[in-house]
Amino acid sequence: MPLIPVLEQKTIHDLLLVLDLAGAFVFAISGAMLGVRRNLDIFGILVLSFAASSAGGIARDLLIGAVPPAAISDWRYLAVALAAGLLTFFWYSLIARLRTAILIFDAAGLALFAVAGTQKALAYGLNPLMAALLGMLTGIGGGIVRDLLVARTPAVLRSDLYALAGAGVCFGLRLMAIRHGWNLPVARPIESEDERE
Repeated sequence: MPLIPVLEQKTIHDLLLVLDLAGAFVFAISGAMLGVRRNLDIFGILVLSFAASSAGGIARDLLIGAVPPAAISDWRYLAVALAAGLLTFFWYSLIARLRTAILIFDAAGLALFAVAGTQKALAYGLNPLMAALLGMLTGIGGGIVRDLLVARTPAVLRSDLYALAGAGVCFGLRLMAIRHGWNLPVARPIESEDERE
């Protein structure tokens, strides 16, 4: 196997991991913020932080047979959730002032989780519709578990449109890409002297 495709796959894998951990961090902050608002102790805040960041991915992985789930087999997911929870516990007032920015990152995290969840489900052989539904579960599952742990009706079931809209856009875009053969541009390496000869 040529070295360049192996390096490209590793780079893509690393980039997806960084984006996944960034999304987990933002979702963990949302869980921790709810814990602070509900006057939970530090343990409760850390539990909500981990649940918000990881429950959707854990559910998806269990449903597709990717066991043990990445969120519990890779220590970085727990570390990110704990860091976000502790940060929120000690500096809640600062984080609360960044609410708008956090909501923007939350939306980005939802999109990343939905796409990553759909891609992982497709890689495990699910049909596109079921993969899109599991992508949606990946994105909203943590928020649902977070809300249920504090006896609150999950926001996605009350008023939020983002789960349905996000799943619809992701599914539609993926179908269009398949139908029309859309791909992202690929960088072309400069030919070396050896390759030109």
